[in-house]
Amino acid sequence: MANKHVNAIIVGAGAGGGIVAKELATKGLSVVLFERGEWPNYDEHPNDELISQRTEVLGSPFGPDHIKNPRTLTYKGGSKQIVTPIHGNYNNVAACVGSGTVSYGAMAWRFMQEDFKLKTVYGSVEGSTLDDWPITYEELEPYYEKAEWEIGVSGDDTQNPFAPPRKKKQPMPPFEYNAEAKVLYDASKRLGLHPFPIPMLRNSVPNNNREACIRNLTCCGFACPVDAKNGTQNTVIPIAIKTGNCDLRTGSKVVEIMIDDRGKATGVKYFDKDDKPQIQTADVVVVAGAAIETARLLLNSKSRLFPNGAGNNSDWVGRNLAGHAYTGAYGLFDYDILDFAGPGATIAWCDFNHHNPGIIGGGLLANEFNRLPYLYTGIRPPGSARWGKDHKEFQRSMYHRTAQIVGPIQEMPMYESRVTVDPEVKDFWGIPVASLSGDRHPLDYEHCKFLSAKAEAILKEAGAYQTWQSIGGQGGPSGGQHQNGTARMGNDKKTSVVNKNGQIHEIDNLFVADGSAMVNGGGFNPALTIMALGFRVGEYIAKNFASIRVT
Repeated sequence: MANKHVNAIIVGAGAGGGIVAKELATKGLSVVLFERGEWPNYDEHPNDELISQRTEVLGSPFGPDHIKNPRTLTYKGGSKQIVTPIHGNYNNVAACVGSGTVSYGAMAWRFMQEDFKLKTVYGSVEGSTLDDWPITYEELEPYYEKAEWEIGVSGDDTQNPFAPPRKKKQPMPPFEYNAEAKVLYDASKRLGLHPFPIPMLRNSVPNNNREACIRNLTCCGFACPVDAKNGTQNTVIPIAIKTGNCDLRTGSKVVEIMIDDRGKATGVKYFDKDDKPQIQTADVVVVAGAAIETARLLLNSKSRLFPNGAGNNSDWVGRNLAGHAYTGAYGLFDYDILDFAGPGATIAWCDFNHHNPGIIGGGLLANEFNRLPYLYTGIRPPGSARWGKDHKEFQRSMYHRTAQIVGPIQEMPMYESRVTVDPEVKDFWGIPVASLSGDRHPLDYEHCKFLSAKAEAILKEAGAYQTWQSIGGQGGPSGGQHQNGTARMGNDKKTSVVNKNGQIHEIDNLFVADGSAMVNGGGFNPALTIMALGFRVGEYIAKNFASIRVT
């Protein structure tokens, strides 16, 4: 029996897709929301570090399945490696209802005004495709506010002098600093810096009929035991389903967008829970699979008018792949500086994000999420033992005494940093897998050195008796945490994939609503920006549905 035609298909139930589903379903449109994973269940994967989304030693609790979903990396010189689907991505990627918003650290940053006009502020950068967004911060600001209030954010931007302008405060108060943050706060104030509490997509007080955060030790990389961490799985997706207009199909793998000879998207081909091939037709298709899988789906969707993939006649789909180069410093203290109050990260600084001589962009700094023992095994002063008796003694004696300050440097986008589809390696369903290739821009490393030095200075002022830097931004391909850029938005179809409304150039009923549309990654965790874009794209489709639907 054929599937009933619907108004809209949404591929991916994460930060962007879940929001678009709610926006369309509540406006009366019939929606099929496809998710390749299942509903997340805390009780199935509680607090085991070896099967957390951050380590994947024994697999990832929220998917995707490592065996069925490989990827490939191609290095300089042409050598190729088959890797797991979240290789190098830590908690950024998942395959479940809510996707990465189930296990993320839940920082809730608005990008700064400068992040939307980097080329205007800094000029052209040799070797980079750095560009301005086709929208401004002011245009996205109402959707940031909508995300903060509908999904739920704790914070207080009045304490951050670098915060962009806002019309309405965050709905919940910020979290109290943990023991480490209190020490770092005093030290950074002595240095003339401007510390403030991190805005978080988690309940600091009871909100939305769910409990307040209990400051659980295990948070980033894990689901929340009391459901106080706010993702699309416990906010907008249940609202969409409750309307009766949204059919959520879990365990469904979308493998192709069907494009007809008029250049219209007519639906998708997918494999259902039983791995049987199916077709679902719709008036509008929205892709929200994150930057790598969105690019892969577009590239695998070949047709007469788009022989190189949907929306790819200008060869820009999959290009400009970027993530965040994480960089910072560690410090050892002669007392227990950590109290392990969850989530660990509570204090931040934006002093080094924009307008620093010689630096393009920059990044925030913050103390880190709680590190469990397995992750801690990789934290050592240079030259110290990495195994044996000395290694174990360091682990025992310094576990509570090691502070970290770290942050994301926004990478310079590059044309040759890209996602393609592998001509040889296929997934469980016989579909060409995503292949990552390219390198980082040399400025990434220079920017990371700058930010790491600032982090080390705070730790030294705080009284650390030994410090060392951990400098990121080296080697490629990119596409680690916070991947973006592979279907970037722009006004010129020759140098972008979607327009300012997330609409594929030349396919006006095919949209992108995830990080792949972002022109750059900013110096911040991008979850709130992806959510804001989801609200904006969903609103546009709902308002203009009659003119963009298949006829």
